[in-house]
Amino acid sequence: MAKDLNKVQFTGHLGADPEMRYTPQGSAVTNFRVASNRSWKDRDGTAHEDTEWFRVVAWDKLGEICNQYLTKGTRVYIEGRLQTRKWTDRDGQERYTSEIVAQDMIILSGRGERGSTPDFEASANDEPEEAPPPPAPRLAVANGAARSAPAASRPPARNQPQPIERDEDLPF
Repeated sequence: MAKDLNKVQFTGHLGADPEMRYTPQGSAVTNFRVASNRSWKDRDGTAHEDTEWFRVVAWDKLGEICNQYLTKGTRVYIEGRLQTRKWTDRDGQERYTSEIVAQDMIILSGRGERGSTPDFEASANDEPEEAPPPPAPRLAVANGAARSAPAASRPPARNQPQPIERDEDLPF
């Protein structure tokens, strides 16, 4: 039997700060909305712009990361699946909502565009970490040529080799 595919990928800007809650079982769930713009020209050459709003839900560790690092206006890449939920409101009417259940998130905004939040990627199956990885060195563009930032501004390597002082330290 063939597998079906339910995958959504988009970029956009957060319309408000994320809201995180915990389920009675202790799972983190974070909700936020992302606006994705589309521009086009019609046959007459008239420019048009349209904005589509996406409701996004991130669970567990990814939800905690989204709540910690995302703020209103942050530009993000979201990858996940489309889900439609049905519920009955207070008046007894059946209601539906469609949302993206996030599986991956990448912050696309530069540091100046979103305050002091570091560049960071996250996935729904990430293992818990003490702190996010250090940001990658940014590239500076001068006269159309990209060059790495000076070595003095780079963060130290995370896993530096340690000297072997005794024979007992040898791994074999």
